[in-house]
Amino acid sequence: MRKSPEELRSARWFGPADLRSFGHRSRAMQMGLAPEEWRGKPIIGIVNTWSDINPCHTHLRARAEDVKRGILMAGGLPIELPAISVSESFQKPTTMMYRNFLAMETEELLRSHPIDGAVLLGGCDKSTPGLTMGAISMDIPCIFVPAGPMLRGHFQGKTLGSGSDSWKYWDELRAGTITEEDWAGVEAGIARSHGTCMTMGTASTMTAIAESVGLTLPGGSSIPAADSGHIRLCSESGRRIVEMVWEDLKPSKILTKQSFENAIAVAMAMGCSTNAIIHLIAMGRRAGLDVSLDDFENYSRRVPVIGNVRPTGSQYLMEDFFYAGGIRALMGNIREHLHLDCITVTGKTVAENIEGARVYNDDVIRTQDRAIYREGSLAVLKGNLSPDGCVIKPGAMDQKFLKHSGPALVFDDYPSMKKAVEDENLDITPDHVLVLRNAGPQGGPGMPEWGMLPMPKKLLKMGIRDMLRLSDARMSGTSYGACVLHVSPESYVGGPLALLRTGDIVTIDVDARRIDMEVSDEELAARRAAWVPPPKRFERGYGWMFSQHIQQAHIGADFDFLRTDFGAPVSEPVIY
Repeated sequence: MRKSPEELRSARWFGPADLRSFGHRSRAMQMGLAPEEWRGKPIIGIVNTWSDINPCHTHLRARAEDVKRGILMAGGLPIELPAISVSESFQKPTTMMYRNFLAMETEELLRSHPIDGAVLLGGCDKSTPGLTMGAISMDIPCIFVPAGPMLRGHFQGKTLGSGSDSWKYWDELRAGTITEEDWAGVEAGIARSHGTCMTMGTASTMTAIAESVGLTLPGGSSIPAADSGHIRLCSESGRRIVEMVWEDLKPSKILTKQSFENAIAVAMAMGCSTNAIIHLIAMGRRAGLDVSLDDFENYSRRVPVIGNVRPTGSQYLMEDFFYAGGIRALMGNIREHLHLDCITVTGKTVAENIEGARVYNDDVIRTQDRAIYREGSLAVLKGNLSPDGCVIKPGAMDQKFLKHSGPALVFDDYPSMKKAVEDENLDITPDHVLVLRNAGPQGGPGMPEWGMLPMPKKLLKMGIRDMLRLSDARMSGTSYGACVLHVSPESYVGGPLALLRTGDIVTIDVDARRIDMEVSDEELAARRAAWVPPPKRFERGYGWMFSQHIQQAHIGADFDFLRTDFGAPVSEPVIY
């Protein structure tokens, strides 16, 4: 049943014949708007995370105009609302400090203004979960428009992928196998256009999740940022959001446990970023749904990696994935793992959205019997080192570390670890487990992407390129290697990782989903009694608020005061 104009949320601002609404109308006219432009029409907020210091989003200033064109074509009134950009490339200490900030800002922008529906423009890692978390909590019709991946990088006839090749060539420079001139060539050639990382990093993982959970138009997450199809996607999204307002098709009518299971299945098949876990759990909890590590573990055992895109894949990048058929084609190849009757922003089901999708390069998008990796992209481990769970990416590591025991070499902070690994006389062997702690949600602060701990220079000189590494940090989705991440609870709050000492034996068994330190319960109890909490990170401001209210990684690292359930009353602004 379609809404009537009188039922529009914006009508509360502009409709009443009183003094306050007189003020709203007169101020709209001050901006040059005539009553015919807002009267009886949906007002659509365009939440834009463009900024001058976010290279992934440099085109979103222009793309907002394309969205506006679509909104106007469909009979709506577009209103652009700028939001914090969370630039992965430049923001310190980590954009993860500001994901929840963006979620709060998005929710409050939509709540406090006369907005009937929203188009969310983002894509750089934390902007996708931040925007969608806020919109989910607000629960008005919304569409997410991904920024799109950048074009392939190039260097000396080779194809470069964001992040993945940065780490690769940096290690080769440290090992002495390439020159400073080569390194400068990589630097100049790795990022050739606007858009997000073109590997299967966190950006492409999260935009694919936004689509597979039902919040993006079909195929939208696969389109490269520089492709003219991206412009058309923006206009189409603008047209569709107006219809969604009339239909009252809001997140609570789209997002179910089954739609989140679809997103998890797609993430596993794509060779997703480890960050998918922390963000998708947070999104699910905003929707009042019990999305947990157990759901990821369930699908990890069932859905193989079929997206041959770096870093899990060996050769291809997101541009190739788009040409091969994109996300619709991949979903078609795992359709038996999907809930095909889930509704999406199109008003149609997943089955209808992927109907007719074809794979045009079956080396990029494989069939399940020719999978890149036999299980899903991620594995969840538990044990006395991480009773609430941690994560590893088995398909993107040296397979000999799937089962391994070795002595720990423990560092309490990143600077000391970084200095030590450059020492060619460091007492370390390939069997050691390199450990960093105090890098979790509170300890980092903000859980920085430090988890792909740098390989010790001594080992690089020996020709070794992987070893088991362990931390309560995250790592970039473009990273690779035998890195155990998100150890929960984190060491900063007294998790078991805080009790690990250099020389203790750490044992990992990915098939058994175990990670343990071989230390007796009695010894751990003694260490626990002697443990002293580290000093506070912040005394004021946003950092203080963050440290007081941030939750642990295994439940999404959202703020405790932002817990919500669909159906709870929304506190609308008082209009006098």
